[in-house]
Amino acid sequence: MAKRAFLLAVVLSAWVGVVASAPAQDWPRFRGPGGLGLGDAPNVPATWSEQDYNWKVAVPGVGHSSPVVVGKRIYLTTGDTQTARRTVLCLDTADGKTLWKREWDSSPFRQHSDNSFASATPAADEHGVVALFGSPSRMLLVALDTEGKDMWSLDLGAYVGMHGSGSSPVIVGDVVVLANEQEDPGALPTVYRGEAAKQPAGVSFLIGLDRKSGKERWRIARKSDQAPYTTPCEFRAPGGPLTLVFSSTAHGLTAVDPAAGKIVWEVGKLFKDRCCASPSAGAGLVIAGDGLGSRGTHQMAVRPTADGATVAYEIKKPTPQVPSPLIVGDLLFLWNDDGWVACYKTATGEQIWREKVGGAFYGSPVCTGKRIYCISRKSEVAVIAAADKYELLGRVSLGEPSYTTPAIAGGRMYLRGRGHLFSLGK
Repeated sequence: MAKRAFLLAVVLSAWVGVVASAPAQDWPRFRGPGGLGLGDAPNVPATWSEQDYNWKVAVPGVGHSSPVVVGKRIYLTTGDTQTARRTVLCLDTADGKTLWKREWDSSPFRQHSDNSFASATPAADEHGVVALFGSPSRMLLVALDTEGKDMWSLDLGAYVGMHGSGSSPVIVGDVVVLANEQEDPGALPTVYRGEAAKQPAGVSFLIGLDRKSGKERWRIARKSDQAPYTTPCEFRAPGGPLTLVFSSTAHGLTAVDPAAGKIVWEVGKLFKDRCCASPSAGAGLVIAGDGLGSRGTHQMAVRPTADGATVAYEIKKPTPQVPSPLIVGDLLFLWNDDGWVACYKTATGEQIWREKVGGAFYGSPVCTGKRIYCISRKSEVAVIAAADKYELLGRVSLGEPSYTTPAIAGGRMYLRGRGHLFSLGK
């Protein structure tokens, strides 16, 4: 018995050592790993006061992009509201200190009043960060190493979009992927057309670039319709390759092998209105929707297989237009722009509950520690239970407006307001 206990102690000691030395979770892109909005920071509280922040630092300029975190570095983009000058910031996770910053000159241009000159969330990995700065004259993609030095940059050409650009790049392995999908003004709803309908359609495509050199690996031509503002999520069907799933009015849902640049499956004609909320995946399904004005039209659930994909079910309005769907195991949460939140069975789309949280939202919900967090446009962080029974756990004001989505990394949550970045959680 003594020998057995000794061996067990050795095994447990080794296991604890492995766990203790395991790398902390990164948040390398919009909505975190895979674009799913799921993080691991169980010590982030449901309610807190100003004294509970690890730190709070001022951020120059304004941006609706979300922070991304790899290792001990936070990457953030901002834009000057007067000059449209764009900035990439690198901050230390320990204290929020600025490690370096890079700037690019630009010129102001017309876009939606709720957009910004830094709306695309950057993507990061161990090599550094990739950021996108869009304008009518050019879509500029820049790659910087961990010290802020140039790796490469690429001008993707002009951008046509009624509201400005908003899609974010992602990094999958050694490929940088971007959905450069643009507007056909003639496809806009009649109420929005006006003089814009006389403009030519933008040139749309999906593109994959070598992570280290920026050299083009592949390009997939796309039709232009109402420009989407979505970022793809990751999905792997049983027996199939890892795919990135894109949503747009023109093509519905499209799954692409990011390594090969090949379309794996596509389910078209799903959406008639603009796609703003990014797709999400879980429980063998991909969920995505569209919307008009400030209301969602519907959410579609698609079930991919090794041979293709089929529509599993539809959730009709009211649904979100801008906040992305969140799948937590067998539960699907839809957080509407107007503060209504609904919970469904992921497998069937059957509604379990629908409650009014209150507030207006552009940011997407994220989940950690069985709690869901979402920041309202006017500053409140609403926290609810990720459960089949509605429970409001907390409501905390950041003290400033926010159109962003929280990041969860290294056991902490990072929240961005209009003028500050906050670190929360021990």
